[in-house]
Amino acid sequence: MSLLTVRGLSKSFGGLRAVSDVSFDVEGGSVVGLIGPNGAGKTTTFALISGFQRPTAGVVTFKGELVTGLSPDAICHRGLTRTFQIMQAFPKLTLLHNVMIGAYARHRTVTAARRRALEVLERFGMVERREQLARNLTLADLKRLEIAKALATDPALILLDEVVAGLTPTEIEDMVRLIRSIRAEGVTILMIEHVMQAVMALSEVIVVLDHGEKIFEGSPAEATRDPRVVEAYLGEGAAHA
Repeated sequence: MSLLTVRGLSKSFGGLRAVSDVSFDVEGGSVVGLIGPNGAGKTTTFALISGFQRPTAGVVTFKGELVTGLSPDAICHRGLTRTFQIMQAFPKLTLLHNVMIGAYARHRTVTAARRRALEVLERFGMVERREQLARNLTLADLKRLEIAKALATDPALILLDEVVAGLTPTEIEDMVRLIRSIRAEGVTILMIEHVMQAVMALSEVIVVLDHGEKIFEGSPAEATRDPRVVEAYLGEGAAHA
């Protein structure tokens, strides 16, 4: 049984069909890349899976349980959490308090939440800066903090929304290593990303959306050879990359 199953997922906003009959699976322990041009429906798909929007049609199953229509906090409590393309850090709070907010999803006392937050910050190499305010972080560290908050909820599955975009080549390499280490700890990852270096390095399976529809699901190598994917997203040079 797949950890996450999406079947016939659709979302319309008035006359606009943002996501149309999208289906795919995410196996436990894997990294799946969700890619496509701007406006393809990727972020809307994330919102539907994580409960921030309700689908017009279709179902989402997580750990064998139907989660369609549940609230984001109820889905998070079941072990599915997400990051946001526009980082959701609390700028006037410290790194520690930011991560503690995520930890409260599972750890109800201040002591337990603080302990979990410190574990995550240590894991991310940020524990020495735990009293630093989030508003003083670089873009790369804000993205790391976004993932740290999600990881503090003790998820089985994290949806990562463009956590590599905007980083320097060195920062991209660091982020790829971080994501690999999270996966190595048993956390499954579904990621939206435009930086193909990261997508190809991390993903075992790639799902491609275009105009709200799934046009491809398969391995990264297969994606670079699929004419629909090349035309819609990768460009002619991808087949020879």
